[in-house]
Amino acid sequence: MLRRIKSAATRSRRRLSGALRRRYSASVNKEVHSKQNRKAESILSTIENQQGAVLDPAIRRLCLEYAGDVLGWEGYSPWLCTYSALAGEFREGWIPDNYYGEVVLPIVNKDMRTISDLRVIESMLFGTRLFPDVLSYANGLFVSPSHEIIPHEAVGGYLFQQADRIVFKLHSSFHGRGVWVYTKENFSVDAVVRAGNGVFQSYVTQHHFFDSFTANSVATIRLTTVADSNGEISCRAAYLRAAMDADPVVLTTKAMRVSIDVPTGLLHTTGYLPNYYAITEHPDSGFVFGGATVPGYFQSVAAVCDLHKKLPFCKCIGWDVCIDTSEMIQIIEWNARHNNIRFSEATAGPSFADLGWEDLWKP
Repeated sequence: MLRRIKSAATRSRRRLSGALRRRYSASVNKEVHSKQNRKAESILSTIENQQGAVLDPAIRRLCLEYAGDVLGWEGYSPWLCTYSALAGEFREGWIPDNYYGEVVLPIVNKDMRTISDLRVIESMLFGTRLFPDVLSYANGLFVSPSHEIIPHEAVGGYLFQQADRIVFKLHSSFHGRGVWVYTKENFSVDAVVRAGNGVFQSYVTQHHFFDSFTANSVATIRLTTVADSNGEISCRAAYLRAAMDADPVVLTTKAMRVSIDVPTGLLHTTGYLPNYYAITEHPDSGFVFGGATVPGYFQSVAAVCDLHKKLPFCKCIGWDVCIDTSEMIQIIEWNARHNNIRFSEATAGPSFADLGWEDLWKP
């Protein structure tokens, strides 16, 4: 395996001129990537500490070689090293998270990335009620899904007439930040106005399957879909995310994750705590991951692929889906700005090797 990958890297070196690689390397903003690479190295350290072994020097050299020869800059190697440590091997075709953010997304999604920030238009944009949106706030106005203007003094009554809890998300909310869970008792119109534009969503009561992961918040299924050069849509990666402790929402920096096998909808044997410590069962409930079937998985994949068909010029989208008690799908949010792929790449990738993304850095 190592010999085959070395041969591929050698062919790449012959194919690319040293001048081209040097010119690209000189153009990379190293400061932009330093934080990302420190994160990768921190995760790698955690993995090595748990395994009690340091990453094989031969694999580390392969990561450096592949980053420089195939992706144009050796600075992309830290994420490749982290992926390799988690997977137990190097896999040709991996996309480092910082290469994805700085090279891939600006090219494949371009300015379409900003649309996913505008929470208030998502239901109208996709023409679906799969988003649990109940009220939008923007530029001083509260507007219902039927385009009715709700006066400020009537917002509380409107939101809680049939609900005990409501979620509010800012336009620019990401990684679980900029999200509040309100009850009738703690709701404040003034607080929402001060926070900024965003959308109110129904609080979903999740399917009992997910209570084994988190009972205090709603677990989500992260699905990554892509549109290829012909506009064909497919799901490339999937994993389950659940909040830890008493967090009311899933925070990326504190969530536990378990990959889902894309073709079968079965959970992988190994899951990971927020610090990337590997586990095979939930630390609190004792729920064993391996082979468990995720309810609503196939319906979720079909739903997000159908929605992506309405926006095929946005080439890669991450969707956060939850499944309610009736096994109905609710799409909590979608992200085209930087839908994190590092976890799915490391645990189940490479997921995008046939799309030619490794060549996007070339002029």
